[in-house]
Amino acid sequence: MKSSQFNSFFIHDQNIIGYNAYCNDFIIMDQYLYDLFIAAKNENKIEDLIEIHPDFYNVLLDKNFITDKNIDELQLVKNLVKSIDQENNNIYELIINPTMNCNFKCWYCYETHIKDSKMSSETINNVIKLIENTILSNPDLKQFYLSWFGGEPMLYYDKVISPILKKAHLLCKERNIDFISNFTTNGLLIDEKRILESKSLGVDHFQITLDGHRERHDKVRFINKEKGSYDKIIKNIKLILKNKLFVNIRLNISDETLDGNLEKIIDDFSDLTQEDRNYMNFSFHKVWQEEKNIDEDINNLVNYFKQDDFSATTIGDSDNVRNSCYADKKNHATINFNGDVFKCTARDFKSEDKEGVLLANGTIEWN
Repeated sequence: MKSSQFNSFFIHDQNIIGYNAYCNDFIIMDQYLYDLFIAAKNENKIEDLIEIHPDFYNVLLDKNFITDKNIDELQLVKNLVKSIDQENNNIYELIINPTMNCNFKCWYCYETHIKDSKMSSETINNVIKLIENTILSNPDLKQFYLSWFGGEPMLYYDKVISPILKKAHLLCKERNIDFISNFTTNGLLIDEKRILESKSLGVDHFQITLDGHRERHDKVRFINKEKGSYDKIIKNIKLILKNKLFVNIRLNISDETLDGNLEKIIDDFSDLTQEDRNYMNFSFHKVWQEEKNIDEDINNLVNYFKQDDFSATTIGDSDNVRNSCYADKKNHATINFNGDVFKCTARDFKSEDKEGVLLANGTIEWN
């Protein structure tokens, strides 16, 4: 037997915490058991632990802290990656950009906005064929995820989103496939009619961005020079919450944002009931152009929001094997308004960089 290469240990509350990254599991040990394990490992006598402390040995074995010497642990991880990203036919994820136009021009946006861009009726039909082909050709399919991105997707809710959403929802319902849809939107064009329709068609959450409290936000996201967007977006977020749909409020943070009274955002949601609060989360993200280390400031903000009974998170280390990026997965595609196909959305959607094209028969021709 050998000690797993994916073990790590740290001290917490006078105990030793062991973590095995392959099994994604923990054990809690006192100092005696930890010293026993380390001694057995250093002396290459892990098998002796079964005689000295059989219960401890079996826990180590169950949680993969010890493993057979002949096992290639790296190959196990490769197999796990393959099973999640390449062989899992139970889930299909599709992201659609109805347009690359946007009603805001945020300074940090990485996309080139195309004013007159809109998904044509021909491309809409091709997308519907793609969804139909995906569902009919995969007998193992259990969940279909449809996400709306852009540009600002709500610019063409009625003409692009609604017909695709209705057809995808119906196709999945007829075949007992779980259908889940969501929006990444700036939140300005949301109204109750769109909320109610999208909720009835499987939409379960929205991601909406704020750029600080009112004054700072309205300098970045404005309708025109005289009119900001903060109050309207806050009103729309509350409307979504009242309809019991989840809202992830993304707070884009730069050094300038930190001086913009971010804590006051809490006051604008103080009228929410606890039930309403259960449907929301504040997610803090440093904008990619910010070079200054503001991680401690962000963590302090997260704790401040939590103290006021709000859910708040920031990006931390994650299990990028089990929770891999959507772009890593075989059963994923991002369709741009013009039928170009990509994998990742964190990019500018230039046609020369496309990774495939959506054909008229509803199939993707990958590069």
